[in-house]
Amino acid sequence: MTEPTPRRSPDAACQERLFLVFRIGAERFALDTREVAEVLPRLPLKPLPHAPGYVAGVLAHRGVLVPVIDVSALTFGTPAPQRTSTRLVLVHYRFDPARPDLLLGLILEQASDTLRCDPAQFRPYGVDNREAPYLGPVREDADGLLQWIGVQDLLDEQVRSMLFPADGGPA
Repeated sequence: MTEPTPRRSPDAACQERLFLVFRIGAERFALDTREVAEVLPRLPLKPLPHAPGYVAGVLAHRGVLVPVIDVSALTFGTPAPQRTSTRLVLVHYRFDPARPDLLLGLILEQASDTLRCDPAQFRPYGVDNREAPYLGPVREDADGLLQWIGVQDLLDEQVRSMLFPADGGPA
């Protein structure tokens, strides 16, 4: 006889969030899907001359120019490989309250899985990595460590002002 599956309380379900899980090489990372506007296949981009190497270019999407960064190149210095599971994920980039509808594109490897869990399961990982403030807490599971990426911390002030100039548009 098998035991019945325990039911989650409504309170526990309310605390859970959905995360988009992706990889950079063998390492796993996650984005809170509340920050995700749209998931697209990898699309051609217009390159931006003299931009940092992790700035992949600009995408024209539904009449809006969206700057795109390669999270693999930003994190480990190696661009994401061209795979069918490599996605272009548009996220809400809310650094300026006067412009709440800004989008930032992220090239993510193997962005094809999701995870529903309580955000409190992510814990600080004990490393002061000031060069990568977007690397947030980690969650351990059967597959190892999963690290939460903070979308709002991906760009430093210099790159942010280049990609989102004060005149209201992307570079």
